Amino acid sequence: MSSNAALRYPGAHVALHGAKPAVVMAESGESMSYAELDAYANRLARLFRSLGLQPGAHVAFCVENRLECPALQWGAHYAGLYYTFISTRLTPGEALYIVQDCDAAALVLSDASAGALAASLDKLERPLAAFTLDRPQPGLPSLQEAMGAFDNAILPDAVEGSEMLYSSGTTGRPKGVKPMLTGKPLGTTAIVADLMQRAFGVGPESLYLSPAPYYHAAPMKWAQGVTALGGTVVLMEKFEAEGALKAIERYKVTHTQWVPTMFHRLLGLPEEVRRRYDTSSQKVAVHAAAPCPVQTKEAMIQWWGPVIFEYYSCTEGIGMTFTDSAAWAKRPGTVGRALYGTLHIVGEDGGELPVGAEGLVYFSGTQPFSYHKDPDKTREAYMAGGWATVGDIGKIDEDGFLYLTDRKSNMIISGGVNVYPQEAENVLISHPKVFDVAVIGTPHHDLGEEVRAVVQLEPGVQPSDKLVEELIAYCRQQLSPIKCPRKVDFRDALPREPNGKLLKRLLRDEYRAKLGA
Repeated sequence: MSSNAALRYPGAHVALHGAKPAVVMAESGESMSYAELDAYANRLARLFRSLGLQPGAHVAFCVENRLECPALQWGAHYAGLYYTFISTRLTPGEALYIVQDCDAAALVLSDASAGALAASLDKLERPLAAFTLDRPQPGLPSLQEAMGAFDNAILPDAVEGSEMLYSSGTTGRPKGVKPMLTGKPLGTTAIVADLMQRAFGVGPESLYLSPAPYYHAAPMKWAQGVTALGGTVVLMEKFEAEGALKAIERYKVTHTQWVPTMFHRLLGLPEEVRRRYDTSSQKVAVHAAAPCPVQTKEAMIQWWGPVIFEYYSCTEGIGMTFTDSAAWAKRPGTVGRALYGTLHIVGEDGGELPVGAEGLVYFSGTQPFSYHKDPDKTREAYMAGGWATVGDIGKIDEDGFLYLTDRKSNMIISGGVNVYPQEAENVLISHPKVFDVAVIGTPHHDLGEEVRAVVQLEPGVQPSDKLVEELIAYCRQQLSPIKCPRKVDFRDALPREPNGKLLKRLLRDEYRAKLGA
């Protein structure tokens, strides 16, 4: 076996299976082998170094889901750089803000993402080297041609780089989450890959389906983890429920990752479509990113069997919990026990709370991070002793299993009572006429805020005053009236990220503007 076998990066696998596909596009079947991925990453790393980018410098990518995504990521990683994948759904101004804020010295675009963004690059305060993956344009030379000037040998001083993800901006401008670089040799500190191997059995025989946008945290980190461990990433251009089932059957996928919204879409397929595809190759179907209603998860376990796993983590990477189907069935609603870091529940006075008490969720014993250019926000995330939080509320049972209540930023204060809307959302999403729902606090002259549900109905269901009464009554059958909506509004769709994350900020801002803050 190669002496590189214990290292966690694509080049360590070339000697053993260089011709094996590292990445496959689900729809077309187009693939990139491990030898091709490693050569691409080495050439790109050498290009970045030729531009004067030393370890710790920053590059950015704004591209759709495509074959080159993991190779772009690894190229920056091989060079010891910070790298940021920018959402292709942002406006040019929003994307330009991230390019500026992260201090990118190089930027890679594509035909699909360039557009007005390329024309706006001259507005940046500092110049950068910009390239395109597609047809060269004025000011956008071909990345492939630029890389062609370099050989595919690994940099002699290759050290670990790191992603620098941006928060989704649910409470304002997005903030860069900046881990500390280790400075250690390439392939020696793959924390996510090691967790994936230990918790989910990911290895060289794994085929991992990634249905979400690559610029989100989990798809990017997991694709990197799979290729660090020698498996194959099956990357969808975009999520489509039946297309995902088709990909599982076609490629005999062993590992998949979802968000609850995707589960809802899968369960919403007609029964004959769901039965049409063989999904039995799945050993692990992981979900994360948002709370999953109990009824939804029970339905998925009934369909796919006890292969449903869940983890709780965050963009900041402060810790991770994990549970399998069997443990969850005994404790419905849990997000598992700590797999990375030590859990703590902290009260408003800063003291650690006992078993069963609700408070802020903190982790200790993990890799530190900072919010880029925001020392105040960084200080708010930490408490004495180095414990870190992202503002989630939860409790721990006597066996160390964590249950999340909601995010602190989503809390509604109605008549002086704290209301966490996730409980009402979990109830309402189980109503047969509800397709999607958000529960928020909206301005009220007497209560300060009142609980309001914004509902997207199932196709063919018509909104009515009678249905409003039905939904409120349905919620009150299962929860205290103070936790239930006093008003229900209907709309065609809710504002969600492609990964399913609900953008409540947009709804709250809309109602505050309409009703008065």
